[in-house]
Amino acid sequence: MTNNFFTDSGMPIDPVYTPEHLEKISFDYNNDLGLPGSWPFTRGIDSEMYRAGQWVESVYMGFGSPEDCNKKLLNLLKEGKEIGLHIAIDIPTQLGLDSDNPLASAEVGRVGVAIDSLRDMETLFGDVDIRRLRFIGAPAFAIGPIMLAMFMALGEKKGIARTDYVVNITNDCLKEFVSRGTYIFPPKPALKLTTDVIEYCARNSPSWVPVHVHGGSLRDAGSTSVQELGFSLAFLLAYVKSTFERGLGVDDFVHTFGLRLYTEMDFFEAVAKFRAARKIWARLMKQRFGAKNENSLKLDLQIATSGASLTAQQPMNNIVRVTLQALAAVLGGGQKIRCAAMDEALSTPTQEALKVALRTQQIIFHESGVAKTVDPLGGSYYLEYLTKKIEEGAMAYVRKIDDMGGILAALEQRFIQSEIEKASYEFQKEVEEGKRVIVGVNEYVEKEEIPIKIVRRDPAVIKGQIEKLKVLRKERDNGRVKGTLSVLKEKANQGENLVLPILDAVEAYATIGEITDTLKEVYGEYQEGTTIYR
Repeated sequence: MTNNFFTDSGMPIDPVYTPEHLEKISFDYNNDLGLPGSWPFTRGIDSEMYRAGQWVESVYMGFGSPEDCNKKLLNLLKEGKEIGLHIAIDIPTQLGLDSDNPLASAEVGRVGVAIDSLRDMETLFGDVDIRRLRFIGAPAFAIGPIMLAMFMALGEKKGIARTDYVVNITNDCLKEFVSRGTYIFPPKPALKLTTDVIEYCARNSPSWVPVHVHGGSLRDAGSTSVQELGFSLAFLLAYVKSTFERGLGVDDFVHTFGLRLYTEMDFFEAVAKFRAARKIWARLMKQRFGAKNENSLKLDLQIATSGASLTAQQPMNNIVRVTLQALAAVLGGGQKIRCAAMDEALSTPTQEALKVALRTQQIIFHESGVAKTVDPLGGSYYLEYLTKKIEEGAMAYVRKIDDMGGILAALEQRFIQSEIEKASYEFQKEVEEGKRVIVGVNEYVEKEEIPIKIVRRDPAVIKGQIEKLKVLRKERDNGRVKGTLSVLKEKANQGENLVLPILDAVEAYATIGEITDTLKEVYGEYQEGTTIYR
């Protein structure tokens, strides 16, 4: 009989699983499973997990002007006891462009808040006590040192010691070359800037999170779960190796690293992926880098429900999708969990949709009972089989990239890009041929859609940001700005760590665009397949 059942990653699924399946894959209960909080951490990095307290509720929000974003943030803080906050910043900010740059106008404040200078950051967090937040961060994929400096300067302006708040920035430059495309510099200097952040935090703010790899972006680009994990681990290993080469011991910094993965609609594959991630991470840190501190072996897993799986058609269905995905994240043992809002396929989330996303996590924790025991799915023949198979598939990608000469060589040869493109093509083909059912899209379609409220950017945001930039450039000490940018360029040419020179420029109210343009003079700009030097 032909097997017509497969996981989302294409692994065949048998009708029923027995101990024989585990024997076939040489499953070892001590080395593959263990107990929660113990080697190899498959079942979780803590023996008590959520019995000791809820995971960190992460929120991703930001839209329009810093003034508008501040109002939404203050309202959001009323809805949860303690949340971790990632500020969504607009595409120009992510690309190091000021709002008055001709290339930026169409996107200013559209998919996130516009941040041009420290003054915008001060406005955004105006009356917010950042000590109330479990962490603050932003998707600083290409501008990691600049965004770190922004948060450092913000704390100083508020008179808050760095030990009293936590910065958690994405700072994952490498995945931009295979997914979202918000890269600025070529891969080698981009990796250097990411490593500057890691080194600085390790030496000066060891409780901050200087990088977490955003594997979910690979899923957005069309990767399978196995590819998402394998390539994400390859990126993480590149950051570890680069920092290791700065003279730091692996136990000095790796305990703060995070990995953000998506939880998708294939429930059991998602749970298995999270468990496999912890197991692989522990082994790589111990065997490849000689980590001795147990905290270095424990992977901080940040899980987000998948925005790419949400549909513009029948958006209320997305509440069900997000709930199932969030449940998989909990059963998979995430430390930080973020629920997408039901309307994210249509626009930046409304306040009401954000509230539902928060309530989803709270209901799961307080009412479902699934958090009362640790890894309740552990020991399932099917789940353990899937976990081992995903581990094998992900490690095959890691070894393949090793054999190619490392992550930079793999990017140059477009290996990762082509693998994801093939997977994305196959997925879309299955949807269009009806082999993969997406409710409301290719089955159970309704002609008339129920209208829902969506957020639209006020065109005045662009004008307002441009006007604020004009005022800023008149009021600040431009001689000081010029001096800090000159020093920054000099330090960049000398190959030094740039966090402090960038902090000096930020505190002088240099704009993100001015800082980025200075670095472009040294590192050049990257385009697909081509490096352009000025």
